[in-house]
Amino acid sequence: MLLKITAVIALALMLAGCQTQYQEMSFSGGVSAMPITSDTYRIVSRGNGYTDSVTVQDYSLLKAAETTLSTGNTHFLLVSGNDATSNTVGQTAGYSQTHVYGNTAYSTYTPGTTYNIVKPGQDLIIKLYNSAKGAVPAGAFAAQDVYNNISPRVVRPKKPTA
Repeated sequence: MLLKITAVIALALMLAGCQTQYQEMSFSGGVSAMPITSDTYRIVSRGNGYTDSVTVQDYSLLKAAETTLSTGNTHFLLVSGNDATSNTVGQTAGYSQTHVYGNTAYSTYTPGTTYNIVKPGQDLIIKLYNSAKGAVPAGAFAAQDVYNNISPRVVRPKKPTA
């Protein structure tokens, strides 16, 4: 029983290493912030087939908080959100084996497997506010609180050592 539990934990850790890391957008996914106006940004997050949708949501909110803080603001309001998850189908190859016994050949065919690949994605439009410059609308997130709560749980790329 202990061996099974250890094997499941090891497999989960290996697969977690395959998920999209918190990084700028690349071919394997990531997150980016693009200005629309001086106080409105589009946040785009994409994961790969090993990334959980909650992780992509964390990446979106963390990027919104970082963008807010880096522009000297204190709060952000979600203006809109869009589920940008994509679904594709994968297929493994089938194979055939032939065994010869005397003058008779026996063949077996094993068909390939079809499987679904879900790549979570999320698009947000955020509006930035600074509490020192005026009232912040109800429902706005405090960027520093969001950053403090989400940042410790995201997977970041390892920085190369010199």
